This record gives sequence, C-alpha cells and structure tokens, in this order.
Amino acid sequence: MPATRRTTALAARQEAFPVEDVLDMLAARYRAADGGGMRLVSLIGGSADNLIDRLPPAIRGRLEAATTVALETAFDLAHASRGVVRDRSDWLNTAISAALGAAGGAGGLPTALAELPVTATVLLRAIQGIAADHGFDPADEAVRVECLRVFATAGPLKKDDSADLGFLTARIALTSPSVRQAIAVVAPRLALVFGQKIAAQAAPVVGALSGAAVNWVFTSYYQDMARIHFGLMRLSRDSGVPRAVLEDGLRARLRPKAA
Repeated sequence: MPATRRTTALAARQEAFPVEDVLDMLAARYRAADGGGMRLVSLIGGSADNLIDRLPPAIRGRLEAATTVALETAFDLAHASRGVVRDRSDWLNTAISAALGAAGGAGGLPTALAELPVTATVLLRAIQGIAADHGFDPADEAVRVECLRVFATAGPLKKDDSADLGFLTARIALTSPSVRQAIAVVAPRLALVFGQKIAAQAAPVVGALSGAAVNWVFTSYYQDMARIHFGLMRLSRDSGVPRAVLEDGLRARLRPKAA
C-alpha cells in the first residue's frame, strides 16, 4: 500500500481508537532505549564499531555459530520454563541479567562466552513474558517467531539514525515463518550485537561491574524493543489498522527532522 494511502487509513481510524497517542508513546520508548547504549560506549571508550575488532580473530570467527547455538538453547529452555517460573517484572529481569553479566565479565573472554547462552535465555524468557503481557500466547508458533524477531534490531550499542527498526525488516525476510528459520535469519545480525557485548564485558573498566553494566543495558534495551514490537501488534489487532500502516507511522516519528 502506498504511503499516502496508509496515512489516509491511519487518519480514518483516529477518532475510534487513540492510534496516534500509542504511536507517540512507542516512539518515546524507542528514543529512551536508544540512549543507554551510547552512554555505555562512552564509558568503555572508542566506538561500537570497533568493539568487535578488539576480540581475538578465533572468537570473531565463532560468533555466528555460538549465537545460533545460544538462541537454540535459549529458545528451548525459555519455553520450557514458562510452566515452572512465572513471568517477572522488567526490573527483576534486568537485575538477574546484570548479575549474570557480572559473573561473565569477572573472568574475561572465556566466562563472557560461557555466559552468553544463559543471558540469551533470560532475554528470550523476558520477551516471551512481554508477549503474554500484550495478550499473545508464547506457545503459539507465530508468536514464538515474533519473540525471536525482537533480536533483529541493531542493538543497544549501535546508533540507529535511519530508524529502520530491525524486527520490521526481519519480518519481510521470512516467507515461511518457523522458529528454526527465524533463528537462521536473526543469528547473523545478532552475532554482531553479541560480539559487541562480549568485547564490552571484557573491557577493563571496573572489573565485574563492567559485565553487570553491559547486561543491564542489553536487557533494558531488548525489553523496550519487545514492548514496541508487541505494542505495534496489539495496536493493529485492537484498532484494526494494518500493521504496515502503524510501522510507517512509527518510522515517521523516529525519522530525523530536517534542520
């Protein structure tokens, strides 16, 4: 649907449902989430782009395979845990992840790598809880795929000036959505993000505190992305406005204004 027709469709629904207000709130959440990583990069020193260059070549070469394994392990464990452990608040998920990051950062690169699947499980479990909070069933195959797509964003350490939310483009890339296919699409992009995370954890800032800070930022970021992602889905479901229209509306709010 052309952008002009989408805008018309969105305007036609405004009186019946506060679409614009919800989009404003989602845009504000995105902007807030986009700032914590930049402060962390300033603390570590350098830039997000050169963090992965700090990793040994052997580890850089293993990032995609390690991320794929971490996602597969995390997905199975996170899904199984739903029948045992109830959903937690965003704050508690972040605190648990920060504790894991402290343990992972304390031993440098080896422990940071070992901690990766555990943190991925905590992140995915938090995302599933957010899906449920928005009225979607995490046991449903399509919702499970949507949970994985949250990981397709650029990551908290990368400034996203284009406002091209990664989970929107990942949706286009999947023609026959399945969990395994979603992992295959998301893993290469997430590998770069996790590489930044591992390198940042190993940075000699304040010892284990750097690992805690890294995980705090990552968990907060992906929970915000999940609330934006499923917020758009719920808004589309409740308002009847096509999801593509809402995506255009969100992008328009995040696009840098001309000087």
